Amino acid sequence: MSTADWYTHPPARSWTCPPAPREAAAFHATLPGHAPTPLREVPALADELGVRRVFVKDESSRLGLPAFKILGASWAIHRALAETSGDRLVTATDGNHGRAVARIARLLGLAAHVLVPGAVHPAAAAAIEREGARVTRVGCSYDDAVHLAAETAAREPAAVLVQDTSRPGYTQIPEWITEGYTTLFHEADAQLRALGAEPAGLVAIPVGVGSLAQAAVTHYRAPRNAPAPSLLSVEPDSAACVLASLTASRPTTVPTGTTVMTGLNCGTPSSAAWPRLRDGLDGATAVTDADSLRAARDLAALGISSGPCGAAALAGARAALTSSAERRAALAEHSTGTVVLLNTEGADANPHTSTHP
Repeated sequence: MSTADWYTHPPARSWTCPPAPREAAAFHATLPGHAPTPLREVPALADELGVRRVFVKDESSRLGLPAFKILGASWAIHRALAETSGDRLVTATDGNHGRAVARIARLLGLAAHVLVPGAVHPAAAAAIEREGARVTRVGCSYDDAVHLAAETAAREPAAVLVQDTSRPGYTQIPEWITEGYTTLFHEADAQLRALGAEPAGLVAIPVGVGSLAQAAVTHYRAPRNAPAPSLLSVEPDSAACVLASLTASRPTTVPTGTTVMTGLNCGTPSSAAWPRLRDGLDGATAVTDADSLRAARDLAALGISSGPCGAAALAGARAALTSSAERRAALAEHSTGTVVLLNTEGADANPHTSTHP
């Protein structure tokens, strides 16, 4: 079932794939200041969504940064430097990924060069510069900035391109980044067990190029005894490349506009992520800026710091579970048990939260 802002694929529930390696979680445990991020239960949202329990995996503070991205960047850089010599890191970013790369570069005593598209808020670019990185603002889309970063890395001696978007000929580092993200899903599983909750029945995932959703699919579609959860991707309606690709049954590039969900403002799915998203996502939806900002305000009122990208998970769950009986029925029956919302960034990660009513 699909519309302009909705897609479902019920066969995903029975599809399986090999699990991701577990080494990334062990590596993250060795990093200074590492601790699992909180899994916060929010009964008020359970009442609103008509489900038994709602938990928010709160990535508003992860290893000193206001987003989950450092999980992928740290693991990929660790693996890359073990296999190749390099003294500088290059990437393109909508904000959080670039700051994570810059932070790891600073910790390792490496130089970092971060290309930032024109739509990124100046405060987000300044946060990357405060990590010690060289920031180049480029007046183009995120997709074009990714291409420029690759060209820049190819010209700079001893440079390592650290990008979460894969393309033909560039797949290994994006795969390591995705492996790094699986740490948060292992944490969530353990936290649900510790709280005496049922396994996740629905997981709502904010999506840009699809690497985090790829990690979710790889984790939850590995063979397991418990019923696999429904996996719902959530994108801005102005940059819904995964939704468009799923609807068309092929990777599709969409034009991007301006959105407060800056970190999700991506026009092309990652080529490595696409096969897993195609086969393993139960649903996809697109939400408006107003939906995301409302969700961010509601989470703040409940004591959870969230930027518009992180709050997209709540906006998407609302679209799936409360906007129509048909959409709700399209998800697995057990999806109304335990719902997990991935709050991928805190309010400090995205200046738009405070500048847009």
